[in-house]
Amino acid sequence: MTSFSKTPLLDTIRTPDDLRKLKVEQVRQVADELRQETIDAVSVTGGHFGAGLGVVELTTAIHYIFDTPRDRLIWDVGHQAYPHKILTGRRDRIRTLRTGGGLSGFTKRTESDYDPFGAAHSSTSISAGLGMAVARDLSGGKNNVIAVIGDGAMSAGMAYEAMNNAGAMNSRLIVILNDNDMSIAPPVGAMSAYLSRLYSGKTYRSLREAGKQLSKHLPKVLADRAERVEEYSRGFMVGGGTLFEELGFYYVGPIDGHNLDHLLPVLKNVRDMENGPILVHVVTQKGKGYGPAEASADKLHAVAKFDVATGTQTKAKPNAPAYQNVFGQSLVKEAQRDDKIVAITAAMPSGTGVDIFNKAFPDRTFDVGIAEQHAVTFAAGLATEGYKPFCAIYSTFLQRGYDQVVHDVAIQNLPVRFAIDRAGLVGADGATHAGSFDNAYLGCLPNFVIMAASDEAELVHMVATQVAINDRPSAVRYPRGEGRGVEMPEVGIPLEIGKGRIVRQGNKVALLSFGTRLAECEKAADELAAHGLSTTIADARFMKPLDVELVLKLAREHEILITVEEGSVGGFGSHVMQTLSEHGALDNGMLRFRSMVLPDEFIDHDTPAAMYAYAKLDAKGIVAKVFEVLGKDAKTDTIKLAGA
Repeated sequence: MTSFSKTPLLDTIRTPDDLRKLKVEQVRQVADELRQETIDAVSVTGGHFGAGLGVVELTTAIHYIFDTPRDRLIWDVGHQAYPHKILTGRRDRIRTLRTGGGLSGFTKRTESDYDPFGAAHSSTSISAGLGMAVARDLSGGKNNVIAVIGDGAMSAGMAYEAMNNAGAMNSRLIVILNDNDMSIAPPVGAMSAYLSRLYSGKTYRSLREAGKQLSKHLPKVLADRAERVEEYSRGFMVGGGTLFEELGFYYVGPIDGHNLDHLLPVLKNVRDMENGPILVHVVTQKGKGYGPAEASADKLHAVAKFDVATGTQTKAKPNAPAYQNVFGQSLVKEAQRDDKIVAITAAMPSGTGVDIFNKAFPDRTFDVGIAEQHAVTFAAGLATEGYKPFCAIYSTFLQRGYDQVVHDVAIQNLPVRFAIDRAGLVGADGATHAGSFDNAYLGCLPNFVIMAASDEAELVHMVATQVAINDRPSAVRYPRGEGRGVEMPEVGIPLEIGKGRIVRQGNKVALLSFGTRLAECEKAADELAAHGLSTTIADARFMKPLDVELVLKLAREHEILITVEEGSVGGFGSHVMQTLSEHGALDNGMLRFRSMVLPDEFIDHDTPAAMYAYAKLDAKGIVAKVFEVLGKDAKTDTIKLAGA
């Protein structure tokens, strides 16, 4: 590299082995250059930003002190792992982040040996790390296992389940709690760093152990007092690690996560400890080192491409309102007329549009943290008391609360209203965030009303429909991104339950859409018409209860019936097929039926358009399916017919 490089030291590092060859006094420069490279890369790609900037020093220190990838390093969620990717042999591809064929925005096992566990849903790192630590112990290995988890992710019950198990097993596991929700004043930072070094060093550990042994031989009153003094002094002076100690963890911290003079010696001491588990409490600042991020309310958690000098993001001008905002605004209008409506989200207020509701009704809005299981049962409890809870959770995250949906909501037939955002394929976040399965996993549950909005105006009416459903649970699904730009109703009018609608009338081919593929069905119908194939388009609106009358009418009056949905096999198409077979509509061999669903695989990140093209769920794919059903030469024949 030339001498003009802004990152001369980072340029010499291909893997952490190169980093570990440097002198300790050079590590600060590596961190500074790593921050610069992260800012430059994300300005080109967009993506998660603030979290990565907050862990630059921590990332550098971990890779410097520990022997990765032999020592296993797990990043919880993984959205803070961009600096980690730069240091672990992926710098040359970092500007392909979240693009088709490029690097994942999260950790991914198939991408690198330095990613021992794939993540994108939070709060899994301690459980996975404990599994790796136990596997190491069973195999007689000696390597370290390090899980880095944020304070937000620690709001999930799964993290505590794992810690409770780890503490009971006494397995040697290192958990680093990355706390970016508070700031450390310099004197507290210096004091805590001194104490953390002391507590993580061998002298204090052996003294403490000696004290514990001695206390066994003291009279009980004295022994209890001695233990309490030690516990309170540590709890008071070291920032309150008592909870973690009660769970069986040796607590170290809090330490300043941006001060390498504090981080490096503590991590070295922790690495050399022979027993565990250990929790290191590190305090960081999200967005650290980039002014616009530090100044932003969300520390620029996720960004579009941006100008490095100003931080200005180059977002495309929307042509239509985003579905999540339509949901939020619709719910506000409904709640103005009904004081029993409340909104619940699991740490995604802006992603779900609940932030809009929160501005209007702060006392009726509940963000329960990353705790989807709790969110669902909390909503069930509200429903038992006559309230109308709207539980707004992404499809992919609702999977985490599935037992509660079945057991606490469906079995009791409680009118919890699920607003399922990010239905279908989502683009740059890839397979981990795709809403592929909710049609299938909710469709098999008795008592549910399940709707999918075909456009943003339909969503307004479906929110009103959910308000009116008071005798059973309901769900409405809608995708990520903008609507179609249709004319919006002033107020939502409840739809007739279980009734679809004919959008366009034809006589040969029927396309029955569930959700926002309706727009692609309309494009496909135009092309089919040009080939002389008269096409009916229907919008199912409801998957449960299904509009049986509409389905049988389409089957009777057309040669071909094709269902189209943004979901896996086992969803809407399966319900239609079941209905057709039960009513004997397939017995005479006259109807040719197909259901178009997502392919039976996890689709990697790309643009939504490219992903749907790959899944063959765009207009081109629908047209191809019709001709496939008609037979190979049908396209040529219909063109001849149309021109005749």
